[in-house]
Amino acid sequence: MVLVTKALFVALLVTGLAGCGTPTGSARALSPPPSSLPPPSLPPPSTEPSVSPGAPSPTPSLSRTPTTATPTPGRAASTSTGWTVTVYYTAVARFHSGKAVKVTGCPTIDCRRGDSDLGSYPSDFVKAVKDEGAGKISDGRYLNWSYDTGYWLDTAARVSDGGVLRPFETAAADPTVLRAGTSFRITACGRDESGDAIDATVCTKLRSARWTIGDEFTPGLGGTKHIDAYIGEETGPNFTDSPWYTTLTSATLAF
Repeated sequence: MVLVTKALFVALLVTGLAGCGTPTGSARALSPPPSSLPPPSLPPPSTEPSVSPGAPSPTPSLSRTPTTATPTPGRAASTSTGWTVTVYYTAVARFHSGKAVKVTGCPTIDCRRGDSDLGSYPSDFVKAVKDEGAGKISDGRYLNWSYDTGYWLDTAARVSDGGVLRPFETAAADPTVLRAGTSFRITACGRDESGDAIDATVCTKLRSARWTIGDEFTPGLGGTKHIDAYIGEETGPNFTDSPWYTTLTSATLAF
């Protein structure tokens, strides 16, 4: 599955990455309170001559007050078929029980290829971190991994530019296939790799999400018409045997 890269972590942190991943405020506009004043009197009927059908309408006056843009009527989303959708997740150490192995790397995000002792963890957990990109350890921190940095400890599971992975929002693609910031929906789940239907609950959840490309594949793991969808932390032992750990083939995306 996808593995986050971190080539720009240090530079981004130096220039103010600390706020990355902070939830934005609500975009819902608040309606003004109802007015207690009586309605204004209507002006007397206009004495101007009516405009004949087909005559040009008067040019409206310009206003400096911002207005809310409305979508163009009849504009349909662009759809694309034949996509492969894999999923990735954050491993959780308490659900793993392999032989303890020592991990070395960076104690913080702002270094590369460190050799500090980062602790010992179950071997199957360490493998999952390397496969998926991040894992949650017992003290609430995260053990992250990327091909250009190795292992490091962090306060969050990270995407390639230093931001935070968001379940059922973040997706990964090769930059040459879909650029960062591209939003899309999965409109048809297709079939799994065995040709069977995707679990109905899983398909519904994947289709109801609004995804945005914010992560990148480790070089060589992506490819044309391949995206990886982040589904959050694993929820129990043997998570990869559950219906959530799936691959959609011949899926349809709407942009």
